[in-house]
Amino acid sequence: MDIFSRFFRFSLLIVAAILIPVTIAVAETKPPIEVSSVRLGIHKDKTRFVMELSEKPEFDLFLLPDPYRIVIDMPELRWQTDDSASRKKGIVENFRFGLFRENTSRVVLDVDGPVKILRTVVLPPTSGKPHRFFIDIQKTDHTSFMQAVKERRQKNAATQKVALKTPIPPVRAKTYKVVIDAGHGGIDPGAIGRSGVYEKTLTLQVAKKLYRILDKKKGYQPIMTRDRDIFLSLRERVNVARKEGADLFISVHADSISRPDFRGATVYTLSETASDDEAAEIAKSENRSDLIAGVDIESQDDTVQGILVDLAQRETMNFSVRFAEMLIPQMTKSGLKTSGRSHRFAGFRVLKAPDVPSVLVELGYLSNRQDEKILKSKDGQTRLAAAIAKAVEQYFKTVDP
Repeated sequence: MDIFSRFFRFSLLIVAAILIPVTIAVAETKPPIEVSSVRLGIHKDKTRFVMELSEKPEFDLFLLPDPYRIVIDMPELRWQTDDSASRKKGIVENFRFGLFRENTSRVVLDVDGPVKILRTVVLPPTSGKPHRFFIDIQKTDHTSFMQAVKERRQKNAATQKVALKTPIPPVRAKTYKVVIDAGHGGIDPGAIGRSGVYEKTLTLQVAKKLYRILDKKKGYQPIMTRDRDIFLSLRERVNVARKEGADLFISVHADSISRPDFRGATVYTLSETASDDEAAEIAKSENRSDLIAGVDIESQDDTVQGILVDLAQRETMNFSVRFAEMLIPQMTKSGLKTSGRSHRFAGFRVLKAPDVPSVLVELGYLSNRQDEKILKSKDGQTRLAAAIAKAVEQYFKTVDP
């Protein structure tokens, strides 16, 4: 029985609701708006968030709970701001910004409780100042906050497009499709190393190297979920693999953990129960990616989630484990450090495609100085990518000889 027959021996009808998020319509050729300053100010009864921009921006603003956040979407922005400026003032605990999707940048403000937007203003240039966008925010009660959230979700629901899709068992392909997922990106930097390097940067560098290696091999079609510094939700990453009819999904990461002595490559597969405390900690951290980027998880339809680990997912998980057990020896042969318990498992949302074998590879841990040094080096990245590529070849020779 070949790999495809195994996947589809269960008769499943999967209804996938695909949400079309609100985006700002911007011409592709239009250059990014420059942001020269971002700051917070405290007034008598409110906190003010201010951005100075090179031109008047269109914007979309909404609130999210659990945790309390304010989300602002604008056309693509080029940030030329002082990163050392304080990001905590008044009722704002922190804020972050970055590319959210094609032609859309996002700002997310973490607030210390339920808030209401008193006003949003865009001022034209005056007295030597450029365009200024600002919002005034004030504390409110939870009920009022959730009413604003509810109204926004109802508005979104009215514009959603729903696609019904019944997966059809494919004919055995001559070429294996391998989806390479560079973790984090855009507004979500991932872990930050001791030297200040971002996880999103390192994962993309290794993912590109892996892509180039597989692209040169006959019989393989590598596909990247992202090839630049842009955000993708966990669901979007899974959907890339399912839409492409992938034969294997590899999510590349380089996380941090509370133990600085913990180091080495680790491969994670999906399970409802974590294998250990470290695996649970990593899964919790990775699953927060959507929260960090201001994705409204409650509005996501999880129709697929109910059948995970129950029917086709069981078979898929077996293949995921098989690949994981092949990858670690390849890394060891390449002279790379692996953790003491190199195959672990937990409830990673990015691994939940019910019909695509999926693994999450922690290349090392940025909380460890030695791992960080390897991950930042060109030689270390090349060896990691080469080890994964060898495991991919070995895997397909085994499961589909």
